[in-house]
Amino acid sequence: MAEAAAFMAPFERIAIDTEADSLHSYYEKLCLIQISIPERDFLVDPLSDLPLLPLFDALAGKELVIHGADFDLRLLRRAGQQTTPRVFDTMIAARLTGRFEFSLSALITELFGVVLTKSSQKANWGLRPLPSKMADYAVNDTRYLLPLAGILEAELRALGRWEWLQESCVRVAQFSAITRERDVDNAWRVAGSSELDRKGAAVLRALWHWREEEARNVDRPPFHILRSEELVEAAARLTRGEPVEFRHLSGSRRKRFYSSAEAALALPEAEWPIRPLRVRVRPTPEEEQRFRALKSERDRVAADLRLDPSLIAPKAALEAVAANREEGARKLLPWQRELLQLSDG
Repeated sequence: MAEAAAFMAPFERIAIDTEADSLHSYYEKLCLIQISIPERDFLVDPLSDLPLLPLFDALAGKELVIHGADFDLRLLRRAGQQTTPRVFDTMIAARLTGRFEFSLSALITELFGVVLTKSSQKANWGLRPLPSKMADYAVNDTRYLLPLAGILEAELRALGRWEWLQESCVRVAQFSAITRERDVDNAWRVAGSSELDRKGAAVLRALWHWREEEARNVDRPPFHILRSEELVEAAARLTRGEPVEFRHLSGSRRKRFYSSAEAALALPEAEWPIRPLRVRVRPTPEEEQRFRALKSERDRVAADLRLDPSLIAPKAALEAVAANREEGARKLLPWQRELLQLSDG
């Protein structure tokens, strides 16, 4: 690690990527950190006894080049990185140039004529020893980032949009430092749950908690136990008194499944979940008119600049601005407000 840090020291920009095992474990872990500098690539193994603090010290003050930075920054923060880094997000940069194909593989093929394999995209990065095919895949995720950043920076400067990227990347880094709290009381309300009646919702809630417990006990993602759509279907069938059978559930797991369902079916109506009221304030005619005018202007500007309209202003931001809500201006960056000729107030 000390030798790697010494190699990184002279460079202002460091390309970085991460791999986790969320598709294979309940307790998601940072499994690999890929780093590239000119002429050198590094793979750092967080699952070994190697301390990561020297790495984070080596990266302090550097500009980190990442493609789609939010997830990687959150993983690094959980692994011990304390400072909010400077970021060059090549995905945002590609979108700001006007590209509508902005995946890393698409950009590498377009600009370098290299077709990257996706065979390890969903692989188990917790495997040790790491297969050579996966190691090669991992290195390719950062090997092209620095030259890619150089090309995109030159294009953005020529277009007069360099400051747009800088503002956007500052926001990404700031947002990645905000901890996302899970709504544990409503996490069981998966897609399709709104189609169930209250008794069915009680069964679904019980089955969801059963699945979480099973997944935790074997450290596997919940969908490895049962998919969410299977939970919803089971809740509906059980509520109607129809049989449910999943062949891949083991004997003891099947017993716990039915035990949870039976306990939920026996609950009194007073303990059935109440569907939360979603209060949506309807816009006034004046607000609706302002929203349509803002959207029309946004779409016109986007067409002139050949940009995705949502990149200039998402719908929620336009609605907030139209309603004169306090967060409206905060949802938009200075370059976005300038394009829409909005004040900072």
